[in-house]
Amino acid sequence: MKRKALVVEDDREIGRLVELHLADIQCHAELVTDGAKALERFKSDRFDLVVLDLMLPGLDGLSLCRQIRALPGYVPILMLTARSTELDRVLGLEIGADDYLTKPFSVRELVARVKALFRRVEALESHTPEAIDAGPIKRGPLVIDPERRRVHIEERDVTLTAKEFDLLLHFARAPGKVFNRVQLLDQVWGYNHEGYEHTVNSHINRLRAKIESDPSRPEFIITVWGVGYKFNDELGTGK
Repeated sequence: MKRKALVVEDDREIGRLVELHLADIQCHAELVTDGAKALERFKSDRFDLVVLDLMLPGLDGLSLCRQIRALPGYVPILMLTARSTELDRVLGLEIGADDYLTKPFSVRELVARVKALFRRVEALESHTPEAIDAGPIKRGPLVIDPERRRVHIEERDVTLTAKEFDLLLHFARAPGKVFNRVQLLDQVWGYNHEGYEHTVNSHINRLRAKIESDPSRPEFIITVWGVGYKFNDELGTGK
């Protein structure tokens, strides 16, 4: 199936490179070099993916990401950043980006991450058991609604990014099962690149900050020292 991507990148050389390699996986890419113009194009057409640089003239990448997420419908966003600080990447993920790549990046990794995003969208669209359960999942005071992609704890709504939600759902579906970071990268992110295990750590830290009453003493996502993480299987379960 032919897909369409909006590539928002003011460096035309990088933008053309992304276009070229998306074409290799049957994805037509349209390059826009200005943030405000990109928002206009996004509103006027249908896209299956947004590849978004943070540093843009006019409307910056973070602001553009925020405005896209305020619109109806869901389109995966892969963020590109040349910045060395983690803060910008965290901000991008917090306001709705699904994943990020730090420049310079390898073409293989770019393609792998785009494929992973497309697989997740396909799972959601097909309503497979892996994507959507028969109903909300209850684990102690935590309730996860896979179909509506909503989470609440004791009637309090919890706002999660797309990847935080996927990670939490993955844990909650298998309480007590221990996952190492490599497994989580493969099963939740859809790719496995040595050296990117820190991505899992940072997402779990942010997830704990949102769902745990005391992140230093987590109730839901437990660290199994020397191995990985698991969802607390001592909590009551049900649907």
